[in-house]
Amino acid sequence: MNTTLSNTIASLQWEQTAEDRKAVLEPLISYIRQKANSNLPVNLNFICTHNSRRSHLSQVWAQAAAAYFGIANVACYSGGTEETALYPKVAETMAAQGFSVLSLSGGDNPVYAIKYDGNSVPVIGFSKKYDSPFNPDSAFAAIMTCSQADGGCPFIAGAEKRIAVTYEDPKVSDGTPQQEQVYAERSLQIAAEMFYVFSQISK
Repeated sequence: MNTTLSNTIASLQWEQTAEDRKAVLEPLISYIRQKANSNLPVNLNFICTHNSRRSHLSQVWAQAAAAYFGIANVACYSGGTEETALYPKVAETMAAQGFSVLSLSGGDNPVYAIKYDGNSVPVIGFSKKYDSPFNPDSAFAAIMTCSQADGGCPFIAGAEKRIAVTYEDPKVSDGTPQQEQVYAERSLQIAAEMFYVFSQISK
């Protein structure tokens, strides 16, 4: 991991995760631990309404956290209840916090390659429905990162487990002077919680 990303991770203080959030995260920890202890693949699909902000941040930070703690066979995905586009500020925020973000294609739904390390397999970031052929169709956990998607999707085909880990939408800051700060803070909140999750797997 490069110096910027290493410094971002060092600032997270995931050990200080609040007790109420630990309770929210416990089902995700249990799912990953069960799979890891059985030497089975860990497939995580982070789902939000538009697959544009929170689900991508969760996907990328979870993949980085798995690598950081040496948890093998983890593959992180994301999807929405509808396809839109990965919001540009999300890509900018991840780049500012130390990820390598490479634009692969433009258009209405741009595609990015996002890497946490020079030798890592990139996370391919673009907006898609949760049941896109790009995502797993069985043996995965569906992690609902927004209450709208959680309420609007009563059934996720192929999911072994459905887990709600919701975050406030940074979209509320769009067009305001606070936008950059809000996106950075939401990204770091998600990062700290994903690092807390994976720090618990071997315990």
